[in-house]
Amino acid sequence: MFKIPVLMLVAAGAGLFCGLGGAQAAGPVDPDWPCVQRRVPQISLAQVWSGPLPDEAAEARAKDPKIQDLAARLAQRRTALPEAEALIAEFAAAAPPEDVTALYLAVFERINAARGRVMGGIARYAHKQAAMDKTIDALRAAFDALDAADPPDFDAIDAAEKELDWSTRIFQDRQQSLIYVCETPVILEQRAFALGRAARAHLP
Repeated sequence: MFKIPVLMLVAAGAGLFCGLGGAQAAGPVDPDWPCVQRRVPQISLAQVWSGPLPDEAAEARAKDPKIQDLAARLAQRRTALPEAEALIAEFAAAAPPEDVTALYLAVFERINAARGRVMGGIARYAHKQAAMDKTIDALRAAFDALDAADPPDFDAIDAAEKELDWSTRIFQDRQQSLIYVCETPVILEQRAFALGRAARAHLP
């Protein structure tokens, strides 16, 4: 039976999104971070938005309920990008440029907040895996001790082996799920960039 290191580098996350200027490039190993991407708690507006930086007026407009409602819809991943782009175009056709900037600011804040929650969840996930890894070590040690006992207690050995196998299987399944979880921050960054580009296309 082999042991899988908890803080494995998740190869599926290695395809980093070049549009973010390397913000997710690999860096020093963070013991609380199991993904191959360097841990960056938040992305900056400038990384995904090439339009005018919002001023206080735009920040105030971004709080408008109608803008917030549309931003919520745009930020949701279940809203396909072509649909989101059409919604932005429809909004921009009837709104002044500053409102387009305000809309994207509201979208960005929502996506960045969602990304932050995912990042926190990944760290908690890694901590649980680390704890489970220690549990498996203890189970393995107990199994080895039973296996070496003389005379052997075959019932106890069988029970210990089943518990060790089950715990290891759960651990491996959770490690596999972690590969996909680690992709989520990058997917959110890609969405923020794509929506920023769509909004920017409607500004002078």
